[in-house]
Amino acid sequence: MTARIRIAGYQDERSVHTRAVRALIQALRTKAAGRVSVDFEMNIAERGRKVGDLLDLVESGAVDLCYFSSSYLARRVPALGTFDIPFQFTDRRRTRAHLDGNLGAILRREIAARTEYEVLAFWDNGLRNISNGKRPICTPDDCAGIRIRALPSPGHHATFRALGMEPVTIDVRDMVQAIANGAVDAQENPLTNIRLFGLQKYHPFVTMTGHFHGIALVLCNARSLANWPEDVRSALSAAVRESTAAQWTFAAQDEAASRIVLEAQGMRIIDLHATGRAAFRQAVGSVIEQGCSELPRELSRLLRDAAEQPE
Repeated sequence: MTARIRIAGYQDERSVHTRAVRALIQALRTKAAGRVSVDFEMNIAERGRKVGDLLDLVESGAVDLCYFSSSYLARRVPALGTFDIPFQFTDRRRTRAHLDGNLGAILRREIAARTEYEVLAFWDNGLRNISNGKRPICTPDDCAGIRIRALPSPGHHATFRALGMEPVTIDVRDMVQAIANGAVDAQENPLTNIRLFGLQKYHPFVTMTGHFHGIALVLCNARSLANWPEDVRSALSAAVRESTAAQWTFAAQDEAASRIVLEAQGMRIIDLHATGRAAFRQAVGSVIEQGCSELPRELSRLLRDAAEQPE
């Protein structure tokens, strides 16, 4: 019997996530040796669906598997607020080590307990930076009065309000149009997404705040996963491991390449040195304190212990 696995995403062929899904499918077909058929809808927005609909599609079982930003589930799974506390994860290597260890185990457990998903992997969604069309942002004071597109996360909104900005949630499907027509002045994303969405056409400035490290969850419908034969689940697990290693490599490489392209196209990229970064961290200090206090105790302790370790 052939198991059918339906996968969907929301980015185009150039995306590091789409490339990783392609790697996952190739590995799965090899390892499952004809025991699976795979359908992949690359970008559900192309048929008019909101990107946020992916979560409902997977949870209902209409789709089996997707990748999605962890911030969209932070209200339902408070433990995911770990990634929505600013300036806690600033190094790719250390972040991945935490996800491969206790942090990842806790998050998998919490998501399974509170949703109909199983987390298959954590993918690198990049260090997020602020781009805008109004002025160079070099200090927290430069943020005052800027209207910014933000993810639907309490931690994200609190962070931008603390900087004097006005955060607005807009679906990914509608983000570029909102920027183009001036509905928002700014947005925040890793450089790879700024290039992918062509935001340099509208935003001449990007400040390398690295305020959040975005994590994309690879989510599978729990019932689908449980119902697939053991050999298919085993093949899927191995394919996910391979594609996850590839995805983190894709993300780091694409970030470096995107910087070169964006600067060549005239975008001014503003790096923050130690003093400037400290000023931004100080400006959102109350958000950090509040966010840590609201985490489950074991996660709050994990963050505290990680902060005490040398880079």
